[in-house]
Amino acid sequence: FMTRTLPPHPQGHITGSELFGYVGIEAVLDQMRRKAMKTGFEFNIMVVGQSGLGKSTLVNTLFKSKVSRKSCTPNYEEKIPKTVQLQSVSHVIEEKGVKMKLTVIDTPGFGDQINNNNCWEPIVKYINEQYEKYLVEELNVSRKRRIPDTRVHCCVYFLPPTGHWLRPIDVEFMKRLGKIVSIVPVIAKADTLTMEERLEFKETIRHNLQANGIQVYPQREYDEDAEDRIRNDKIRENIPFAVVGTDKEHQVNGNKVLGRKTKWGIIEVENVAHCEFANLRDLLIRSHLQDLKDVTHDIHYETYRVRRLNEGNGGGPVNGSLEKSDGESQSRSQPFQLTVALH
Repeated sequence: FMTRTLPPHPQGHITGSELFGYVGIEAVLDQMRRKAMKTGFEFNIMVVGQSGLGKSTLVNTLFKSKVSRKSCTPNYEEKIPKTVQLQSVSHVIEEKGVKMKLTVIDTPGFGDQINNNNCWEPIVKYINEQYEKYLVEELNVSRKRRIPDTRVHCCVYFLPPTGHWLRPIDVEFMKRLGKIVSIVPVIAKADTLTMEERLEFKETIRHNLQANGIQVYPQREYDEDAEDRIRNDKIRENIPFAVVGTDKEHQVNGNKVLGRKTKWGIIEVENVAHCEFANLRDLLIRSHLQDLKDVTHDIHYETYRVRRLNEGNGGGPVNGSLEKSDGESQSRSQPFQLTVALH
């Protein structure tokens, strides 16, 4: 009877070819999938922009259902409030057995006044209040097994299709909010611009963002590896997305497509040759939804949590954006780790 002792691996990293039998570690992915299918997901999206830019229509188009505040309010009448008022509406969307609790936060009144000074303050306050709620729950001695997550995972900022440059209100808003939430800027109602005007406007906005030190999602410093950087660089080259929203279907070559009918033809919303709605949808839902949640938790919430704990947890309402302190830990989620102690 012979026994064989395996020498310790010099780097402490054992690959599949070096295992001397099937362990079953890969099954953890199935376990995580089953658990996620049971519990479902939460995603909170905020839409900001002045009235008439099609915010509600775009959100409905993104999730292919009537999820916006306007769609859910019987006998809705458009009235511009005198101050910025934040309103949210939640739905549970189910697709192929996967449930997602979607919350859409609207900001009626933003940018609609003659004097728009500090109109971003109620939005900053709301975002910080959600961080505070989460922090209070986290610090409870007997806390809930699953803390309700009302933190804003993404803020879609609607730019009017002026074809010129960013307005002072756009610069101030994104400068302040970019430090506490992931911002995705979009050019609303892009069908009002020619293709040449659209490309020129996008280039001007990218230059304005860089010149003003505005951080929009996905930020380069949060790329985790070379693969992430390549994928995110393609997104960064296309931001802001020029989008068109609609919930109406039309026949095109015998197929039903979402589109806007004009006297020149039909603008197909999901056709990348017509607009960049598909790119926005892929970013928010199909490729980066979980990353948006991770950045919210690991970066923005962590910055807020560290600041509040450094204040000695003094309590009271939290107002104003929070600057990132030097040397602050900006850690992202780490890979699954397994530690085995042998005696």
